[in-house]
Amino acid sequence: MASAPPQITDKTDEQQAITEMVHQFVDEQILPNAEHLDAKDEFPEAIVEQMKELGLFGVTIPEEYGGMGLDLTTYSMIVEELSRGWISISGVINTHFIGSYLLQKFGTEEQKEKYLHRMATGEIRAAFSLSEPELGSDVQAIKSNAKRTADGDYELNGQKMWVTNGLRSGLVFVLVKTDPAASPPYKGMTCFITEKEPGAAENTGPYQGLNVPPSIKKMGYKGVESTELVYDGYRCPAEHILGGEEAGLGQGFVQMMDALEVGRVNVAARGVGIAQRALELGLRYAQERKSFGKPIAQHQAIQFKLADMATKVDAARLLTLRAARLKDAGERSDLEAGMAKLFASEAGKEVVEDSFRIHGGYGYSKEYEIERLYRDAPLLLIGEGTSEIQRMVIGKKLLQRHKL
Repeated sequence: MASAPPQITDKTDEQQAITEMVHQFVDEQILPNAEHLDAKDEFPEAIVEQMKELGLFGVTIPEEYGGMGLDLTTYSMIVEELSRGWISISGVINTHFIGSYLLQKFGTEEQKEKYLHRMATGEIRAAFSLSEPELGSDVQAIKSNAKRTADGDYELNGQKMWVTNGLRSGLVFVLVKTDPAASPPYKGMTCFITEKEPGAAENTGPYQGLNVPPSIKKMGYKGVESTELVYDGYRCPAEHILGGEEAGLGQGFVQMMDALEVGRVNVAARGVGIAQRALELGLRYAQERKSFGKPIAQHQAIQFKLADMATKVDAARLLTLRAARLKDAGERSDLEAGMAKLFASEAGKEVVEDSFRIHGGYGYSKEYEIERLYRDAPLLLIGEGTSEIQRMVIGKKLLQRHKL
């Protein structure tokens, strides 16, 4: 069932036009193919090629580098539309977007010139990496490290985990320790821009020492790869430190945490998108399915579910837009981004589950789309910081803002 895009009264004409375009793209290209691709855990190559043609890899990249130069608010609207079709598609551009954000805000002019033009067209795609096998939310406990060599390069060693686009990316923004003795630990962390051969499991030549083990098998979020990355004697020039060696050494943690603010807006938008699709499916099924001689939509119990679902979708959308608009205005949005991510990811899971319940036994069947959404939604509770971490962030920021 195709539905009109959610109506936001204060969308600009440009935002209205681009979201309508993406909405149509989702209806025509993503939804008809998502079930097949999900079942085979197949990378959506043809869809990604169309996304390149639409310019979606350069949405937030400035026009001077070949992008559209749009703001985070517009980007979040696009992510919602893509996630309505299949959150794996939004995953393809999420890490790429964070990489371009890091370059735009912290990169040197040389780094921007070198990468942003090709990133805008999707010629090269980016990934970013924080997690490691022995840590999750405790980023300061990372063990991967980089040591300066006698010839001025850095040698990277360590293992990273849960890297979306880890295989097909051409750039990985990776956080490692450059000063293990730093106190507090975050002051000894640096972000490196590591280049690799897209699609190569074992890199050779100038990229030797960066290997990609087989993709992690997952319950949902299929099609887009999630991988480990193994740095084993990987050599990286000093000029590949994000922001340059002089300005960027020891600044990686601060840079990555800034990027996670926009990353959390992104995940919130994905929660809105999957919740919106679950609501659409629930509304359709409730009007088609009959029990006790009438459509189940006429039963008050179902109407109550639909009412709660629609309210959560709208509330999540408004929280997400507020966080995005604050960031666009140059304001700190750590509190608001945390609230948006927490509420929208939880709402996404709850709305999907309610739609699943409306479908009854058929919701458990792979013949119905809600089954895929039910497997995909839990990812949002974990990615870019768990709900528990969001509550910690929100609580601390509230106390800071309202200190007696």
